[in-house]
Amino acid sequence: MTEPIRLLLVDDQALIRVGFRMVLDAEDDMVVVCEAADGQDAIARASELRPDVVLMDIRMPGLDGIAATEAIVRENPATRVLVLTTFDLDDYAFGAIRAGASGFLLKDAQRHEMIAAIRAIHRGDAALSPRITRMLLEHVTPRLSPTPAATPAAGDDVTAELTDRERDVFLEIARGLTNAEIAQALFVSESTVKTHVGRILAKLGSRDRIHLVILAHRMRLVDDPPSGR
Repeated sequence: MTEPIRLLLVDDQALIRVGFRMVLDAEDDMVVVCEAADGQDAIARASELRPDVVLMDIRMPGLDGIAATEAIVRENPATRVLVLTTFDLDDYAFGAIRAGASGFLLKDAQRHEMIAAIRAIHRGDAALSPRITRMLLEHVTPRLSPTPAATPAAGDDVTAELTDRERDVFLEIARGLTNAEIAQALFVSESTVKTHVGRILAKLGSRDRIHLVILAHRMRLVDDPPSGR
């Protein structure tokens, strides 16, 4: 039997943590291993337990979710952070992308959306709906600090090392498609897509799909943000 996805819940509101735990522990493939009420405790618990996915609140007293995300990602490269944010994706959430978060989850998300987001993060997909991806591209990209992976030098084509098929997959990622959707669009298996994604991340020096999306749009390889589906 496959090991369950091990989760760490981080939120300064106990009632929110209780609600999330009830929902998540009811899933056969998930288990909440710990909770934390602030960023400093979250770092300690993540270092001790090394969860697969951290559900991270942003606005907390003391050390906020941005600083906690940065520390967790740096110390535990295999751990993915899913940011809990408000409807309008405020500046605090934008900062979490710079810190290394792998996706967004709206606090008013439906149960099935939360479950799907966690599973997506765990398997390496992006936990971004088309609507959130549009908002990310429109509002986050101009605010992100330049990084080697996100800001190529003038005249450089950082995708030159990609094979034709890898480039096809890269462009579909930039349009917001999941691995399953890319497999269907390119008439290949999902496992083949997953292999291509891993190679693309390695070749472009990107940690996850969010930064691939940002890179593609900064290079103007995709004209418009993904349309809603």
